[in-house]
Amino acid sequence: MMMTSLQFSAVLLLVGLYLAGCEDACYKDGPCEKQDTSSSVYKRYLLYDVNPGEGFNLRRDVYMRVAVAVARLRGWTLVLPPWGPLYHWQATNGEYETGIPWARFFDVASLNRYVPVMEFDDYVKESGARVDAVLHLQNYAEGWRDGHFDEKWHVRPCLSQARFSRSGDVFSGQMWSHVTLQAANYSCVSIQGTSRTLAEMCAAQPHRSILVDRAETVLHHHYGGRQFWAARRSMRFARHLVEEAAALRRDLLASEDEEDGTRYTDDWRDMKVKAGSARGGPYLAVHLRRRDFVSGRPRSVPSLEAAARAISATLRELGLETVYLATDAPDREVGRLRELLEPFRLVRPPRRRDLLAGEEAIIDQIVCSHARHFIGSYESTFSFRIQEEREILGFSAESTFNRLCGDREGAGCEQPTRWRIVYA
Repeated sequence: MMMTSLQFSAVLLLVGLYLAGCEDACYKDGPCEKQDTSSSVYKRYLLYDVNPGEGFNLRRDVYMRVAVAVARLRGWTLVLPPWGPLYHWQATNGEYETGIPWARFFDVASLNRYVPVMEFDDYVKESGARVDAVLHLQNYAEGWRDGHFDEKWHVRPCLSQARFSRSGDVFSGQMWSHVTLQAANYSCVSIQGTSRTLAEMCAAQPHRSILVDRAETVLHHHYGGRQFWAARRSMRFARHLVEEAAALRRDLLASEDEEDGTRYTDDWRDMKVKAGSARGGPYLAVHLRRRDFVSGRPRSVPSLEAAARAISATLRELGLETVYLATDAPDREVGRLRELLEPFRLVRPPRRRDLLAGEEAIIDQIVCSHARHFIGSYESTFSFRIQEEREILGFSAESTFNRLCGDREGAGCEQPTRWRIVYA
């Protein structure tokens, strides 16, 4: 039977409505249900890396930007770049940790509930240490035109020395300090845009596997929006680290999830808590950033004496006796702060040789995220990630978005922006 033009238009309308609904489902608490991609015919892979100097917590943020881009695509798998070496991840023997899989820090099954992901080692087993193309992201040489931010991308001449060198028809580059990756194609791409722009760029490529280098160039499409929080909520920590943190809280801080109101659901998609519902353990948590911040941001970093005064005042106000300290300060500074805080009790566990530096950092973040009250450091991504975790757990904004003030700023310094969690 012939289909009339009216019937054909109706079919097109129904298809359009279906696709629109699928797209909306993608941008609620996870991606749409996709077609079966078990056949290698449909599989496409997106690898990425960032500026080698960036730290762990900024890299976590870049992961979210890339994951949101992959959520816009169909049939793509996000390959997780190995961790290390990082400035703050120096082991107790003085060596830097490299080639660490994501499973050491995160629940990879939980990540998979947002977008399809796989460890880099699994990718190598399947496809070898090679990709079809490397796209090195860079800014536009001419900058913003008329101060207007347009989302766009173009293949352009490279503005800096390439990380890959050419030998015949193959490009080779050292990635993640321990892998020589080969590529059939290498291009520099000037990009000005967000996760949406990255998705459009990847979708336009004819290649099956792409490495996007300098992915930090891409911005969040909607910082603090629903997709931002869906990606962030999927980033559950590895089970063994959650258990280590729970044992520390129980043994040293008299803190347990049931009493504190900080229990997670098994699946992040099922967890939507009311702000202010979490009580937290009977301790104050403080992230005191030292090291390079002391010289790099002297106005915003308090002296030990000023930090002790602020911590003591908060403990008295809350009626608490214990503060858990997350810090990169040397032992002598921790000892001095402990003296300044007497008679209050400062808890700072010694470093453990059986854990990676990154694992210890995550345990610190978990413990801080479960505290009755949290105080962070100015513009520290470590503090930002704790604030996000506390939002997920349901703490009040007043107990979460706080920071220590530098001596030059005074006690009334500007406090962190309150990025509140949103759900679909």
